[in-house]
Amino acid sequence: MSIITLSRGGLVARVDTKGAQLMGLALNGDEYLWQADPAWWAKTSPVLFPQVGEPGAKELQCSAGVCHMPRHGFARDFEHKVVAQDESSVTFELTQSEETLAVYPYNFTLNMTYAITGDATLTQTFKVTNNSDVAMPFAVGGHPAFNVPMPGTADESFDDYELRFCEPWTGDSPKIVDGGMISYADPIHILRDSDAIAVNRGLFDFDTVVLRSVPNNTIDLVSKVSGRGVRLDFPGFDFVGIWSAKPDAPFVAVEPWTGHAGMPDEDDVLEHRDNIIILAPGDVDERSFSMTVH
Repeated sequence: MSIITLSRGGLVARVDTKGAQLMGLALNGDEYLWQADPAWWAKTSPVLFPQVGEPGAKELQCSAGVCHMPRHGFARDFEHKVVAQDESSVTFELTQSEETLAVYPYNFTLNMTYAITGDATLTQTFKVTNNSDVAMPFAVGGHPAFNVPMPGTADESFDDYELRFCEPWTGDSPKIVDGGMISYADPIHILRDSDAIAVNRGLFDFDTVVLRSVPNNTIDLVSKVSGRGVRLDFPGFDFVGIWSAKPDAPFVAVEPWTGHAGMPDEDDVLEHRDNIIILAPGDVDERSFSMTVH
């Protein structure tokens, strides 16, 4: 485990080799990323692979046999090898091992790249290669959590923030059921022809808000008072999870996902899961999201 520091101009990012986890995102000395206080949540921004959310079944059938998929996968639990690095970017690599093959019987390469791509922008890239001789099902996702209130806003409160979209739209969220699975049977009405969601404790009464097909795949967590915030742009990620720990954690996680937790009405075949990526042998899947602080 070691921390790698990236910098460009006033933006500084810190990334841990354990889990390839982003540990800090500061602009001009102000830290925007949640700092893993164990009183609420002892992580900052774990990498989700090859599962997003709770799979539900303890065993899932798959093209290579049987998967024993842990919640949010296993990439966050392992040391990642650094394969490229300069002042403003780093690329990590994780490949299969005895431990991963025991739960996910595929040969793979996961490359995680963090790159400062603008004066206030960090881009996180997931590159997955299928090194198996059969098609490989998987999902990837980010889980960055941000301080709310933002730094330098001593007089603000949690309720002074909102989640803004690029245009008015209507969006529902499934409910979290059965220990972390999701159900659309009785959805929660989150937006009705609106371009913003108010951030308050009531938003998280049902745990995590899950939105699909966000306009332009863009969302801005921003203060209505100071205008400080973080904008996420996530092309290629069909879902975004929005979460804060109970009862009063001073952060909001905004999580781009390609897939989501299992649903009670799904069978136990991994390839049948909603929005699962199925990667042919030898193929590569690459997608990125960016975080811009302001």
